[in-house]
Amino acid sequence: MHNWVAQTQNRIPPPLCPPALPAWRLRSASVAASSGSRAGNGEFEILARIRSRLAGEGVRVGAPGGPLQPRPGEVFSGDDAAVLDQPAGRTLFAIDLVVEGVHVDLSLGSFADAGWKAIAVNVSDIAAMGGRPLYAVAGISAPPGTDLDELSDGMIEACAAYGTALVGGDLTVGEKLVIAVAITGTCEQREPVLRSGARPGDEIWVTGPLGASEAGLGILRGAGGRDPAVAATAIAAYRRPAARVGEGLTAATHGATAMIDVSDGLAKDLDHVAADSGVGARLVAIPVAESATLAQALGGGEDYELAFTAPPAAAAGMVLAFAAAGLRPPIRIGECVEDPSERTLDGRPLEIVGWEHSFGAGGTE
Repeated sequence: MHNWVAQTQNRIPPPLCPPALPAWRLRSASVAASSGSRAGNGEFEILARIRSRLAGEGVRVGAPGGPLQPRPGEVFSGDDAAVLDQPAGRTLFAIDLVVEGVHVDLSLGSFADAGWKAIAVNVSDIAAMGGRPLYAVAGISAPPGTDLDELSDGMIEACAAYGTALVGGDLTVGEKLVIAVAITGTCEQREPVLRSGARPGDEIWVTGPLGASEAGLGILRGAGGRDPAVAATAIAAYRRPAARVGEGLTAATHGATAMIDVSDGLAKDLDHVAADSGVGARLVAIPVAESATLAQALGGGEDYELAFTAPPAAAAGMVLAFAAAGLRPPIRIGECVEDPSERTLDGRPLEIVGWEHSFGAGGTE
């Protein structure tokens, strides 16, 4: 991987390559002819603009809104690899992808929205461990007509919101938009909060109402009947999901025993926690977003609220800590039980619904 220096080997099928033009020239010319960027369509011109905006509009790691200046000895984008300081303690490392037609519908949002989402979903994985995001790199495969400047604007905006540094990446031409982001984070001197730490008797909490993202997608596809302000909130939840970093840090430091971000649907994600922890889940109430249905709250996914468990003795301190941090109060939705097979809601069996990729012929869920 090059650090915002695109690969130069040819990836175009041989029949499309005139023999008189070297392969590396062909690939660069292909990008130059196809990019929908603002000014100057060559990939290295695009990369130079991204690096310039990162230097002028980014953030200092851990300080949302501050200036991006590498510490002495650090090197961000522009070289073959970034050179980074790592804080003492555990380092978190995650990767996630945003794929056109699977995770994002470009007819329902902008390239900037896609860029925001690619960063936010990765930050959410760090938040789900009780960590603070640090550095990210991005690999982008894009078809002709992709406005890579707008896409990178969305990524930089998300990095600014979460105190994360985008320190490098790679570009290539492909048939559809694919954004792969790898991110690091830190728990500093704490242990991370795993999915496997819940114990019988622990209470189950979520950081906010659920189902808004799925509802927003439905509204964009033509489902009506909502108040305009409610609809706008739901659409924003779909286009620009919020990673709950503050909530994850607060839960982790005030007794959370297990945690996960609600990306595939609450029912499915809680099933992961229960299975990994060897406990059952007995739910009594689900907070449903104003625009959503209970079914969307349980199985819609992409809400990126956090679901966590904590012993009852931690409840009062947890609520006070959220308030002191200026966060919405967490919502208790049930408890962990001894029987590892139990999955119930209001005393009835809970259907484990949600998103799951299928790699069989013709299937995505």
